[in-house]
Amino acid sequence: MPRLRSRTLLLFAVLSFFVVTTSAVAYDLPSVNLGLTSFLDGGLPSGPGVYITQYVQYYSADQLNDNDGNDLNIPGTDVDAWISFTQFLYQSDMELLLGGKWGLDAIIPYVSVNTSYDSGIAGPEANGAGLGDILLVPYLQWDPIMGKNGPVFMHRIALSMLLPTGKYDANKELNPGSNFFSFNPYWAGTLFITPRWTVTTRIHYLWNAENDDPNRQLVGLYGATDSQAGQAIHANFASSYEVIPKMLRVGVNGYYLKQISDTKINGNSVSGRKEKILGIGPGALFSFSQDSHLFFNLYFESDAQNRPEGTRSVLRFVHHF
Repeated sequence: MPRLRSRTLLLFAVLSFFVVTTSAVAYDLPSVNLGLTSFLDGGLPSGPGVYITQYVQYYSADQLNDNDGNDLNIPGTDVDAWISFTQFLYQSDMELLLGGKWGLDAIIPYVSVNTSYDSGIAGPEANGAGLGDILLVPYLQWDPIMGKNGPVFMHRIALSMLLPTGKYDANKELNPGSNFFSFNPYWAGTLFITPRWTVTTRIHYLWNAENDDPNRQLVGLYGATDSQAGQAIHANFASSYEVIPKMLRVGVNGYYLKQISDTKINGNSVSGRKEKILGIGPGALFSFSQDSHLFFNLYFESDAQNRPEGTRSVLRFVHHF
């Protein structure tokens, strides 16, 4: 009898741990631009024409944080993601509105996500590899404001839309696709403090439509038949210095995301699921020519809430035809 009781208590403890773990880490927001863009983001390097950009991103985390920003201490936590983004962009030379020249941008992601934990531990599961959510981005780009020593300021506004094209399984918490539409407009600007020293930011607003097939966590905890991730603000920021003229820039880069409204389940707001993350690190930009450029950016995350906390590295090659 004592042995049966001890086994019952152990089983209850394991089940309680699983419930606390899965309810404490939200994963409600879709994948967005966290650190993909950095230096000189307010303009295009070679003016009008066709651009192709290839991004490769690697993300790794060994901790999952709760709503208070504390590590859940799930033994053996390992979250890894490889993400490939292929971007096709056309910048016209035709003014459309207030001097802004129209352009169109499309990004196709391919995502591979994996999770692992110590033997016998249950945690958020990943849905492997597959197509992510395609982005369509109509935008307006303004020509640089010029000074006596070169450009002083350049900027762009864009209406990013994430289409629910990605691989999705409601029985997994981490998916390549979100299974819902998102509107993610942004403004990006670059200021030349000196001809060699620049500061850049890109500020996004995120709105999400309903998911009519919520994941099993939301079904189990709330009896969800539909869900709607909260709204969020996120931004990239960077500062670089031109070490070798027209060839090499080095600097610091970062990103910040904060969810500003609660997730809704069956139309009702649910507290305790807002997400937040900060990432900061070094970066470099090497220009082979006016038409070919290679970016490398590294980010170390902190201040995470309801998200993994780890490191993110991005390699990006841009070519203008």
